[in-house]
Amino acid sequence: MQVSIEISSLKGVGPKLNEKLNKCGIFTILDLLLYFPRNYEFIRANIAFEEIDGEEKQILSCRVKGFDNDIRTRTGKYISGIKFEYDGHIVEGKWFNQRFIKNSYKIGQNYDLVGKFKKIGNRLEIINPIIGCAQAKSSEIIPRYSLKDDLSDKILIKLINQVMADVIINDNLPKELIEKYNLIGLDEAIRSIHFPKGKVELENAVVRLKFQELFTYSMKLLLLKNKVRSNDGIRFKLVDELTDLKLSLPFNLTNAQTKVVREILNDQRSPYPMNRLVQGDVGSGKTIVALIAMFNVIKNGYQASLMVPTEILANQHYLEAKKLFEPFNIAIELLTGSTTAKEKKRIKERISSEEVIIVIGTHALIQEDVQFSNLGLVITDEQHRFGVEQRSKLINKGRRPDVIVMSATPIPRTLALYIYSDLDVSIIDELPPGRKKIDTKFFVDRDRNKAYDLALEEVGLGRQVYIVCPLIEENEKMDLNSVEKLYDELKDGIFRDTSIEILHGKMKPKEKAEIITAFKEDKTKVLISTTVIEVGVNVPNASIMIIENAERFGLAQLHQLRGRVGRGEYASYCVLLGNARSNTTKKRMEIMTESTDGFYISEQDLKLRGSGEVFGLRQSGDAGLLLADIYEDTEILKCARGEARILLGSKEPMHMKTCSDIEKSIERWSRYICFN
Repeated sequence: MQVSIEISSLKGVGPKLNEKLNKCGIFTILDLLLYFPRNYEFIRANIAFEEIDGEEKQILSCRVKGFDNDIRTRTGKYISGIKFEYDGHIVEGKWFNQRFIKNSYKIGQNYDLVGKFKKIGNRLEIINPIIGCAQAKSSEIIPRYSLKDDLSDKILIKLINQVMADVIINDNLPKELIEKYNLIGLDEAIRSIHFPKGKVELENAVVRLKFQELFTYSMKLLLLKNKVRSNDGIRFKLVDELTDLKLSLPFNLTNAQTKVVREILNDQRSPYPMNRLVQGDVGSGKTIVALIAMFNVIKNGYQASLMVPTEILANQHYLEAKKLFEPFNIAIELLTGSTTAKEKKRIKERISSEEVIIVIGTHALIQEDVQFSNLGLVITDEQHRFGVEQRSKLINKGRRPDVIVMSATPIPRTLALYIYSDLDVSIIDELPPGRKKIDTKFFVDRDRNKAYDLALEEVGLGRQVYIVCPLIEENEKMDLNSVEKLYDELKDGIFRDTSIEILHGKMKPKEKAEIITAFKEDKTKVLISTTVIEVGVNVPNASIMIIENAERFGLAQLHQLRGRVGRGEYASYCVLLGNARSNTTKKRMEIMTESTDGFYISEQDLKLRGSGEVFGLRQSGDAGLLLADIYEDTEILKCARGEARILLGSKEPMHMKTCSDIEKSIERWSRYICFN
């Protein structure tokens, strides 16, 4: 069986099921096997009658004794009943509005029923039980997958079982690594992550696959670093006009900014390509550092590009650059997904010519038909949102250009050295003078009116308000406030006499731009938004942010969101609303209310996370990782990175004589599986 075989070739996968699988990103056999469970349900099987408590789900093998007549309730619902026997006790199964359920059962046969069994005297009762999957007989751990439409776990499990029966998965890590870290085989890991026989087997599978991911991740970064440093770079001169630019600034650079600018300019003067991370807290002034770096490159006669993750941020940087560089006769263009076809053609022609130009844009910059003629500097902002491959694509558009990546997500320095092992690290750990301290409060849901009373007071003083929600539309299955639900509630309630708008990622770029512009121009007083405003929105008049369901966000994201206020001359507030049922949530909220130091918050976040919960798996994570979390799995990352360095540093690593051989094999490692 080949990895590239389309999923539609499997028995039982017709056009409709194929479409549903495609919506989950499953197009091939490989996609199916790498579609790991999002989490697991731990269910005890066939326990003694005395141990059943009715609080947790069980799997009991029950024999059908007989069928009851359907009962119609006063509300018109039908109750269908089947009597089972388990361990000498009667089990009454009841289903609501499932009149055909009896067709699925036969008298005298055993079925694995899954659900919560309630004790009533010497009998058991279960409402709407399901028939357990084949795996349930031998396992107490049931996989749960991320599903769309009416696709079920049962269907996925059936398909994965079908593939597993016809495939052998070969190991593709060096044997010495597997033995050194006592890792299980790849075949066993893939099978155990889908169908674990116990918690130990699941943990071993997760560790093996995380190691493999982080080993590959480290190899990619180290190869990128080797490639950059093995080439001659562009040796830039420091132009005299840098002094004029510095004098034209309406503010003085902080000591931290000055130090980082010096490090960048020293890199530009060197004969080797720069490859540097500029890390700074929210509002620390990374943008001006980037603009100074681009200015020197442009005045040396080379082109420069700045890639950012959102159009909002691209537009903001473009306007800042235009304003700063206006006296210096520097050409600047903006290239995003919403740029018109006519404008895109004009800009691309200009980029491919010999013209000295700065181009600011989104992912549109890495399209194949964007060809720079003389690219000297590549900057990516919000680095954590771009993968290594995306960064490489932009770098490869030039002949050994200098590279700067910027991140406003503070990471402890020791951890940054592992995560960004291909980069030299610069840190801006000082905020510009005049930035207002943000007073952060946490209110439980029952006190949420206090938050909105404070917001109304600020509006009365002429200020503006951000309100952030985790969802766009109301979700009946999750008790969370959505943008649309909250908008309807507030516009007819406390903000009925106030201009109020909503903003979310599903809106068209033009619509989003109009809403942001109206907010910046103070035409809108209250903006209800998803995390689309996490980066790129700079409104000095906004003095308060309310974050609904704050417990749903990570500390780094809460800190990023909070950074949208406190940018003007006014006292500013961030109010966190939510539930704090667990001690961990309470501690996280305490950290946010006690500190506005992003680096301190990141250190505390790392301590709280510990080594992570191996049984709560993620589907698709940062850096293109499926399972591993570069923050939580630091110990595995350190080991994997160390082995990658040894491998690349040896004369004949794994019997491969050149880095190009290793690079080719990385694709094999990163795809996990070799099939027989």
